[in-house]
Amino acid sequence: MTPFGEKLRALRQARGILQRDMAAALEISAAYLSALEHGRRGTPSAGLIHQICQYFGLIWDEADELKALAKSSRPRLRLNAGGLTAAQTALANRLARELRYLDPATVEAIQALLGEMRPVQPASTPRPRRTPSKASKGRPRIVK
Repeated sequence: MTPFGEKLRALRQARGILQRDMAAALEISAAYLSALEHGRRGTPSAGLIHQICQYFGLIWDEADELKALAKSSRPRLRLNAGGLTAAQTALANRLARELRYLDPATVEAIQALLGEMRPVQPASTPRPRRTPSKASKGRPRIVK
């Protein structure tokens, strides 16, 4: 389940609304609504988030919270480890393998640690060479 799905389900259940009734009101399928709640579908469109906010009468902070939860609720993640150190890459791979087995207290401790971290400036990486495309004929090339 994603944070967005968890919040969506809580809003719906707190009001005693059935999935099929909410889905019909939003003009989406009940299967899609179920998939959103269970985290089997990606982030919904901004339009659907707006419809959900209107449906529940969410304004200001509540609507902003739902939008933020949607942005942080991608059920499938991909990480580009290019440019990371060997230790960072190893950590990313270990988290990917073991995250589902961590107890809630450990997840909370990791979240707290990440919240307290001090970002370091990454080493500057050279800009990639650009080669001309058909659309850029006549324009100068950028080459380092």
